[in-house]
Amino acid sequence: MFQDDGEVMAAGRFNRSLAPLLGDRSVLMTDGAAHRRKRKLLMPPFHGERMQAYGRAMLELTDRAIDGMPRDEPFALHSVMQDITLHVIVRTVFGLEDGPKFREMCERLKRILELGAWAPLLLPFMQVDLGNWSPYGRFRAAVRAGDELFYADLRARRASGERGADILSLLLDARDEDGEPIGDDELRDELVTLLVAGHETTATALTWAMRWLLSQPSTFADLRAEVDTLGEHPTPEGIAKLELLDAAAREALRLVPVIPLVGRHLQRPIRLGGHDLPEGCVVCCSIYLAHRRPDVWDRPAEFDPTRFLGKKFSPAEFLPFGGGIRRCIGAAFALYEMKMVLARLVARLDLRLAGRREVRMVRRAITITPSEGLTVTARPRVARATKTAQATVSA
Repeated sequence: MFQDDGEVMAAGRFNRSLAPLLGDRSVLMTDGAAHRRKRKLLMPPFHGERMQAYGRAMLELTDRAIDGMPRDEPFALHSVMQDITLHVIVRTVFGLEDGPKFREMCERLKRILELGAWAPLLLPFMQVDLGNWSPYGRFRAAVRAGDELFYADLRARRASGERGADILSLLLDARDEDGEPIGDDELRDELVTLLVAGHETTATALTWAMRWLLSQPSTFADLRAEVDTLGEHPTPEGIAKLELLDAAAREALRLVPVIPLVGRHLQRPIRLGGHDLPEGCVVCCSIYLAHRRPDVWDRPAEFDPTRFLGKKFSPAEFLPFGGGIRRCIGAAFALYEMKMVLARLVARLDLRLAGRREVRMVRRAITITPSEGLTVTARPRVARATKTAQATVSA
C-alpha cells in the first residue's frame, strides 16, 4: 500500500467521512497531483530551526497546565492533555499569545472538537442539519462560529502584511510551482486539518504514554533520572536528544497507535498480497496489528521502551503515522511535542493512577483513547535539592 504513488490506491476518497469537519479542500481529501502539490506547500513549517521555537512554546504551555492541575484529587488526564495540545497548536499555527483572542480561538475550537468526537457523526445518514434539534446541526453551527475567526484572521493578515514565525504566516507566503498562493478557502481547510490532527491525536498519544509509564514505576524512574540530567530548566534541544524519552514516546505509539488503521479505494483492479481485488474495493492496513506481530516485536503486548534503544524499525514494521506519500505531514512535530510534554510531566509531578476500573481502549471519533480519560491524581514532586539536603542531614 505504501509503495503506491496514489494513482491506483486513493486515500482521499477513503477519508471523505471527515469532510464535514476538515472541508473538501483538505490535503486528506485529495489524491494524485493535487495531493502532491498540497504536501509540498505544507511541509516546510514542520522542519528545521522552527521546531526549536515551537519547543519553547510547548514547554511554557505544559508548565502552565501543570500549575493548574488539581492536587491530590482524581481528574481525567486526557482532558488536560487536550488543553495542552490545543493551546500548542493555536500558538504555533496562528502565533497567538495569551489574551482574549487566544482564549476565544481555543474555546471555539474546543467546542468543534467536542461535538465532532461523537463517532456516529461520521455516518452519512447522521449528517442532517436540523439546527439545534440535531447533533449534526449543533456541530455545523460550531464549525461556522470557528470559521468566522479563521476568515477574519486571514483577511487581517493579508491586509496588514504582518508575518511571524507561526505556521499561518509561512503558508500565507507559500507558492506552488506555478507561483500561485493558497486561496483563503483552501487555506482554511488546511489549517483546520492541522488543528484537528495536531490536537486530538497527540493528546491521546500522550495519555497512553502516561498510562504505561505510571504502571511501570521502574521505567518511570529511569525516565525521570534521564530528564533530570538536563537540570531544572532544560532546553528543547536537550530534551529532543534524550534517548529513553524518545524510545518511550515511540513505544507508546507502537502499543496503541492513535489511528488504528489506514485505508484506500482501488482505482482499478489489482493483485495485492496474493488476492485479486476489483476496482472500487476498499483495502485497509491495520497499524494496530502490524505493531503486534510476534515475528517482529518480542513480547508485543508489553510496554518496553528499551526495544527502541539503538535499533530502528522499517516503515513496514513501525508505522504510527502511516507511510509512503500519505505519511502524516506533522509526524516530526507530534513526536517532538510528545517529548516536550512528557519531560515536564515526569520532572515536575508525582502522578498516580486513580481509576477503580481497568483502563480499556475506547473509540473517540477516529481515535482510540483510554477509558474515562485515564483517571489520575497529581502532586508536586519533592524538589531534588530538598531531597539532597534531607539525605545530607540523615547522614
